[in-house]
Amino acid sequence: MMPIGDDNSARRTVPLVTYALIALNVLFFFVELTAGDAFIMKWAFVPSRFLANPVADFSTLFTSMFMHAGWVHLGSNMLYLWIFGDNVEDRFGHVKFTIFYLLSGLAATFAQMAFSMGSNVPNLGASGAIAGVLGAYILMFPQQRVKVLIGRIVTPVSALIVIGGWIVLQFFSGIGSIANTADTGGVAYMAHIGGFVAGFVLTFLLRGNTSPRLTS
Repeated sequence: MMPIGDDNSARRTVPLVTYALIALNVLFFFVELTAGDAFIMKWAFVPSRFLANPVADFSTLFTSMFMHAGWVHLGSNMLYLWIFGDNVEDRFGHVKFTIFYLLSGLAATFAQMAFSMGSNVPNLGASGAIAGVLGAYILMFPQQRVKVLIGRIVTPVSALIVIGGWIVLQFFSGIGSIANTADTGGVAYMAHIGGFVAGFVLTFLLRGNTSPRLTS
């Protein structure tokens, strides 16, 4: 069940930050392809290296959010950001959404690090920050209809089902992967969970007095 779009008819603003984030992620990926493994090791987040010298490695907390392991990793993340980010940005406003996105990404990184403190495997990807966007979306737009591709059929499904199913999958996959990803790499499920929880919590703090609207 792959989401391919949602209803943007109620959107009031142009999602400039969402577009900029997508552009930065794509740009970083092309730099990765050109610069190779040395660039990745320098700017990705490595838990053991960060804990050994947090000041020297501080910048990797942010640069790692804009790096990806391959075309599929980049494409899937940018698809989710494009579908869900614009609505969340519209509700928060450009500045708050930028802060929200970065804080969600930081929370995701620290959540993953908590389960892999001694790991030398580089962590990279926008997945944790985007998981925060999903946390905000499911809270503010639970009944929004999301177009999903099931086989060859496109059908509208509520965001509560689409994103709810996603986070349940992350939770159970994360439990099963904790012991392996710290040493051998793989999908950072705990980052997804940490980002989602952070996004859920931050939504209460950043949306102010704006009440959530149910749309269909």
